Amino acid sequence: MYRSPVFLTLLTVLLLFPVFLFSQSSKVYVFNLNDEIGPATWRQTRKAFEKATEINASTIIIRMNTFGGMVEYADSIRTKILNSPMKTIVFIDNNAASAGALISIAADVIYMQKGASIGAASVVDTKGAIMPEKYQSYMRGLMRSTAEAKGRDPKIAEAFVDPDVEIPNLNAKGKVLTLTSKEALKVGYCKAEVTSIDQVFKSEGLDMNNRVDHVVTLTDRIIAFLITPFVSGILILLIIGGIYFEMQAPGIGFALLVSIVAAALFFAPLYLEGLAAHWEIGLFIVGIILLILEVFVIPGFGIAGILGIVFIILGLALSMVLNDFFDFTVTGSEQLTTALIIVLGSMIGSIVISVILGKSILNTPVFKRLVLEDEQRSDLGYVTGRKVELLVDKVGITTTDMRPSGKIEIEGKWYDAIAMDGYLDKGTSIYVEKQENYNLFVRKKID
Repeated sequence: MYRSPVFLTLLTVLLLFPVFLFSQSSKVYVFNLNDEIGPATWRQTRKAFEKATEINASTIIIRMNTFGGMVEYADSIRTKILNSPMKTIVFIDNNAASAGALISIAADVIYMQKGASIGAASVVDTKGAIMPEKYQSYMRGLMRSTAEAKGRDPKIAEAFVDPDVEIPNLNAKGKVLTLTSKEALKVGYCKAEVTSIDQVFKSEGLDMNNRVDHVVTLTDRIIAFLITPFVSGILILLIIGGIYFEMQAPGIGFALLVSIVAAALFFAPLYLEGLAAHWEIGLFIVGIILLILEVFVIPGFGIAGILGIVFIILGLALSMVLNDFFDFTVTGSEQLTTALIIVLGSMIGSIVISVILGKSILNTPVFKRLVLEDEQRSDLGYVTGRKVELLVDKVGITTTDMRPSGKIEIEGKWYDAIAMDGYLDKGTSIYVEKQENYNLFVRKKID
């Protein structure tokens, strides 16, 4: 029977379309979790699942080797895996301890390298000490519900956290459970022992030609570097130090630029990681505005200045921890305390360094080339500190607002001085109470 070319073409397309569709949906996306579980690994996980969805992958394989990390991010990764429509496989290359164990048991299938281990999921602080019972209870609940969701023994999952849970012939009471690859295979927590990803593909009947590996970009590495506690502390030091310099020498510009750049480098990666929310960044900005108003507009130092400092501290600290409008259910007070210590330590350090090194930095030739300086000539009434004569008890007038430092005029000459009464308005009559080397200390003259 004769068939037209058009008919044969349509028939071929209809026959090959299911094959084409199957091949497109059989992509296997592979990515690694080899670092401490935290903001960077959570971001990598989100990106990996997004990329896997974009290519219509049917399976995602996580190559696991971690000693754990932050519970809140492990919980986020766990949830992402549990809610995934793709088949999820974890290949434990060496270790899946603590937070890594929680992530692993959320997967549909677990494979383990011979000699690998999984477990030891008790919640500890930064020094490795066991946290209070409320943290352990939360972690036990996560482990139990995750195991139940994937048809695994929930009691074993609890034993990963609680030393009081005894597993006959496997774990004695009083010790947190850690399973070797052979033990995990025996109790159904591992499908098979393998030596490589290739064997995982072979065991699952997956085509290696459909493998797509996740690529960590330079941007990802930079963001991961910027959000480390040490770098965050340095950036906070630069933010506060820049603000301090700008207030000590208004108009120099360079210090303000340093502070703005440091703030951008501090908040931008935290915002991209989902840590810093709009309201937390806004809190920091409001704090800066209140502090500026207190110093340059409102006399004295009162409620606006105090609130400004508090808002700055909270804006910086809260941006470093996962919370929902002061709800730290997942994060816990430990992470918030650590963030506050980093912020306060950096702020104190920046002020100390600024006081110690401030004058020498401002007088360096390199710094002077970077800033604009007003010319202060002697014929206009300015004198240098090296020519200051004995001025104790002499009367003068403030030529600038004193906050508490500023400038005064005595007998037609201008001097730098510090008001011992705190804030003094421009034009206030003063007298010199004491003089230490080249520093003048003045008080308001009362008629």
